Amino acid sequence: MIRKGKKEDIVSIMNIIKAATLDMELNHIHQWDNIYPDVITIDEDIDKGNLSVYENNGFIYALIVLNEDQAEEYRNLDWKYTSGKQLVIHRLCVDPRTQSHGIARKLLKYTDDFAMQNEYSSIRLDAFPSNKRALKLYEKNGYEKVGNVKFRKGEFYCYEKKIISQRT
Repeated sequence: MIRKGKKEDIVSIMNIIKAATLDMELNHIHQWDNIYPDVITIDEDIDKGNLSVYENNGFIYALIVLNEDQAEEYRNLDWKYTSGKQLVIHRLCVDPRTQSHGIARKLLKYTDDFAMQNEYSSIRLDAFPSNKRALKLYEKNGYEKVGNVKFRKGEFYCYEKKIISQRT
């Protein structure tokens, strides 16, 4: 089940983020650290209603943040879909112990459904180039690479996906 994150989920969420950060480091993916994402960011995500969790049998296994916030660096990219509203994925994270069980794919499906229901024209995200597993996931789910941006941890690839409304 995917539901909105709550304040009482913060400890579980931060444990997942810490485990994922360690797992990425062990795999030479230096995307996250003790600076980002931090508990303040997660707390704000929950306060704004942007953070959702994947829960099963009372345990949280993943999180995703969806909103319209685009980094300043996005402005310099040649996005294909510029009309209407754009939904942005941030902080998609699956507990390393439960990866390869389709949870990330379910979160992307949830994102597609959310985007359609809320009349977004596209979904955007950025991903770390050395996180090959994430890049493959996004490309397999219809995201197209638009360009690159540079953040504190280095270069990131930017992707977008057109949302085709089911309304006629």
